[in-house]
Amino acid sequence: MKILWLSHLIPYPPKGGVLQRSYNLIRELAKYHELDLLAFNQRGLIGNLFPTVEQGIAEADVALGQICKRHRFFEIPTETQPGGKYRLALKSLITAPYNINWLTSDEFSDAIRHWTSDKHYDLIHFDTISLAPFLKDIPGNTATALDHHNIESHMLLRRSENEKNLLKKFYYLQEGIRLQTYEKKYCPRFSLNITCSDVDTERLRQISPASKVETVPNGVDTDYFKPGVETPGLKLVFVGRLNWYPNRQAANFIATELWPALKQKWPDIQFDLAGSNPPESACKLAQQDPNFRVHGFVDDMRPLVTAATAYVCPISDGGGTKLKILDALALGKTIVAHPVACEGIAVTPNKDVLLATSVADYITQLTRIFDNLTYREELALAARKLAEDYYSYSSIGKSTSHLYQAAADRVPVTGTPK
Repeated sequence: MKILWLSHLIPYPPKGGVLQRSYNLIRELAKYHELDLLAFNQRGLIGNLFPTVEQGIAEADVALGQICKRHRFFEIPTETQPGGKYRLALKSLITAPYNINWLTSDEFSDAIRHWTSDKHYDLIHFDTISLAPFLKDIPGNTATALDHHNIESHMLLRRSENEKNLLKKFYYLQEGIRLQTYEKKYCPRFSLNITCSDVDTERLRQISPASKVETVPNGVDTDYFKPGVETPGLKLVFVGRLNWYPNRQAANFIATELWPALKQKWPDIQFDLAGSNPPESACKLAQQDPNFRVHGFVDDMRPLVTAATAYVCPISDGGGTKLKILDALALGKTIVAHPVACEGIAVTPNKDVLLATSVADYITQLTRIFDNLTYREELALAARKLAEDYYSYSSIGKSTSHLYQAAADRVPVTGTPK
């Protein structure tokens, strides 16, 4: 089968969130099918992962060239124009939602039309609903699949509920409502919609009952993420891309609310916070207290997480499933997390994860595992088993391949493939 993968980002390197899902699904599908890639370059994303954007593009070019039959990267017009994002945000109040407008590109459209006229694709994958406007460039006899890393409208409406700034609250609310209308109208036009969890599958089915929706869960490379030996002492860790608002909110909560309570209860406790673009509150705290350490971006988070006594994940906003939780499960870490951080992941509270929603809850749960080594080890073993049994990318890739083959088989091919 021939697949064309359309992406809103360069799916490399597989470090955190959407990059892990996109890269690993491409890698696994390419084992069974011929795969081509057209991808936008989010300069702010790749720039945080390499010394320079140019080096990141060069390394991605080599790595993806080993997987894909052919590939090409494109700049995002709104990101290369001065004030482009702000002008688009204002424009989107009276046109289509911002999430639908931000990738508008004649060059990308031309490439799709050229590649699809040059080769018949059995299926074309759209890696986010923001790429849905490019449906107009797809031949009518081609199966299509739309990946929902989050149910975007749900995430915006949740963000609106949690936002205190009234202007931002209104913007997220109207964007979420209009995007939900768009999802209801356009998702049924795809041969298949895939989500990251059964929770998101149900959310999308409620919004768009006419859509065909299947769950393709986020996964983890269980060969890369393996349990290690934690270091002595009480050490906590949180890792995430800290310019992503749910992660940033969590980092601010840790620095301003949780840390004072931790220090009062355990004066010698240590906390490692890692991720690009850490908030000012965390940086200031790190300057004042040597036990609170801010690392910025780390190329390999395994040593930092392995050394910790527990992984703390107070994410209370956003959507989709949190790959940082899957990584921690695979590393065999004891996890204390907000319920939202575990949405869509088949965890069992008190068996493979501990849940908390307030500072008092975190203190209570951490006390349980600090005072009971046996229980902490039981949680860690159960966490690793869950990752191995349900979230290995090799099995996820195989099941996705079957779903895509079935979607392609449902579409009758007309004309002569080139």
